[in-house]
Amino acid sequence: MASSSIPTVDLSPFFNEEGDEHGRRKAIETIARACAEYGFFQIMNHGLPTDLMNKALQLSKTFFQYPPEEKLKSSPGSGAPLPAGYSKHPDHSPDKNEYLVAMPPGSSFNVYPENPPELRSVIEEVFSHLVRIGSLLESIINDCLGLPPNFLKEYNHDRSWDFIAALHYFPATERDTNGITEHEDGNCITFVFQDEVGGLEVRKDGEWIPVVPAEGKIVVNIADVIQVLSNKKFKSATHRVLRSKGRSRYSFAFFYNLHGHKWVEPLSQFTTEIGESPKYRGFLYKEYQQLRVRNKTHPPSRPEDVIHITHYAIET
Repeated sequence: MASSSIPTVDLSPFFNEEGDEHGRRKAIETIARACAEYGFFQIMNHGLPTDLMNKALQLSKTFFQYPPEEKLKSSPGSGAPLPAGYSKHPDHSPDKNEYLVAMPPGSSFNVYPENPPELRSVIEEVFSHLVRIGSLLESIINDCLGLPPNFLKEYNHDRSWDFIAALHYFPATERDTNGITEHEDGNCITFVFQDEVGGLEVRKDGEWIPVVPAEGKIVVNIADVIQVLSNKKFKSATHRVLRSKGRSRYSFAFFYNLHGHKWVEPLSQFTTEIGESPKYRGFLYKEYQQLRVRNKTHPPSRPEDVIHITHYAIET
């Protein structure tokens, strides 16, 4: 039977100037186990102020409560590698979710709302904090995998494809409680903080485990790129969001990403060097992202036709 909760990791030893090797080793061991068993864990004492997290959630709630014509003023422009700006759920069912996406501060593709006035600066501040946390977690995962120092940092050195999404999930209907169907993320590492409504669940050993909201904590999940690089030593977590009846849900998701022109394939450290066969064929990252975007903009009529990382799996 799966554990009833995902692991929580205290990152304070990595911010301790005096050094806390025992605390760091404990955190690395917990993260390594979580990445192999769940693909999910929570972090605390991570450097992103709780007050800033709460402020971002409140400002996004204010924005999403505006009339549709006001929100649509921030619709995405053309030419961006990701749909930066305001969008709604692409299918034609009753309202499920809506989101406001931003790429790195200063990106020419960003389309920010003018109101509420503070929203842009708060999102950009949150973004900067999460880039630093992403870099730290990437370094820790590098150590968990036993890779050479700074290997992942040198491989994934371009931050221009990172993005953040403020999300609003509408209340459930009598016929539909689904917010986001079960899926895995296509990037490297995802960070989520959510309001008290909850609804996020991760699947382990065939069971769905609720990720209970806790103030100040950030949920971390490993995504497809890390799964492929590690030749499935670390898992890309399967997760979903269920909507609550009578209550909206607000959250932020930050996607620590990979530049579109990077080549992705299982690393030799997990294949030829240890006598293992690769579980995936290599691919250009932007091509995979284009397939995933098409899943959303032109949803297949059959669920089995949705593109996942299994599209690149090698049959054994």
